[in-house]
Amino acid sequence: MSNENLEGKRWWIAVAAIVMQLCLGTVYAWSVFKKPLMTVHGWGETATQVTFMICIGLIGLAAAFGGTLVDKKGPKFVATIGGILFGIGTLLSGLADQMGSIWLLYLGFGVIAGIGNGFGYITPIATLIRWFPDKRGLVTGLAVMGFGAGAFFMGKIAPPMVISMGVAQTFYIWGVIFLVLVTASAQLYKNPPKGWLPAGFTPKAATGVSAAESFTFDEAVKTPQWWMLWGMLFLNVSAGLGLISQLSPMAQDVIKKANPEATAAALALAGGSILAYASIFNGLGRLFWAWTSDAIGRRNVFITMFITQAILYVILPYIGSEIIFTIIACYLLACYGGGFATMPAFAADSFGPGYIGKVYGIMLTAWGAAGIAGPLVFAAIKGIALYVAAGLLIAGLFLALGFKRPAPKTVKA
Repeated sequence: MSNENLEGKRWWIAVAAIVMQLCLGTVYAWSVFKKPLMTVHGWGETATQVTFMICIGLIGLAAAFGGTLVDKKGPKFVATIGGILFGIGTLLSGLADQMGSIWLLYLGFGVIAGIGNGFGYITPIATLIRWFPDKRGLVTGLAVMGFGAGAFFMGKIAPPMVISMGVAQTFYIWGVIFLVLVTASAQLYKNPPKGWLPAGFTPKAATGVSAAESFTFDEAVKTPQWWMLWGMLFLNVSAGLGLISQLSPMAQDVIKKANPEATAAALALAGGSILAYASIFNGLGRLFWAWTSDAIGRRNVFITMFITQAILYVILPYIGSEIIFTIIACYLLACYGGGFATMPAFAADSFGPGYIGKVYGIMLTAWGAAGIAGPLVFAAIKGIALYVAAGLLIAGLFLALGFKRPAPKTVKA
């Protein structure tokens, strides 16, 4: 295939990646479903929240395993499995509501959809890093922007659907949509020919480790830098996921204080709307921070995000204005998404693109660990959770300040 045709093909793969990530990102709208499930079935706060914790935890673990499969079996294979599992898991979530079984909800939304989501999430990232060595930050930002923005559509569309037809029917409809769109997008995925580079692009040392000098996973994991990146991702995601898991109820509490006569239905719609608006910035932040990292560096982006988030998490408990609460939530989710968008390029710069599926995929175990830690903290110790989140972000700041790219493999002591 000519270089011109390959140039066009890589942009079609980017489009497929965005579509897939839009579907997968709807998982972040979990808080829209949580209250209706608790109300109808009488399930407790923590017991219901376990569903989201299982899902996010397994997304990280599945992404780690899926990254290894992408390197071995190719992206189409892994993404197709991911689409099928994510769709089936969503359908089972509807059945769980219909049967009143929280254990089936754990299995459907938590285990099966979580594994499918992780397989689907890692595949376009690992693939696009290889296709776009000239726009590494931008293109990974575009892809994961879709993941962040997916909750916007669910946050806007799902609440009216739940009110009019119930949780079960809402899950059934979305399950079919996911089966079709995610698996169809997966069919476009393919790795570029070995050694291929975009026309006119010459890799520079400043852009990071070349494909030929790439670290294998076994080599990368032995460096302190790999663990520092893991820690930065874990800390940023823990704070963000904790907020996301409670954002709709938190927003409803702010609105309720200002308007005590608001009905439960009105509060649910308002909370879903704020979640939707913040989710837009979860997506836009992924694009903005990833694009910015191409200009000022990945490390500087993380330093900026950690400082500003820590300050805002301390301020958030004292906010009584719906508008100001929404603005802060939008920025915090933009930084949360920005961490996801910048880290793949950060890892590729540090360890090379050759084995990035496994090197970055296993780094996403940080996401899985954060998926348990963040929501658990926000559910169990609500009174001080926002201050704990600020502390985590300050710890991340110290890691970012101390990070230096690992010495090239060709340099010997």
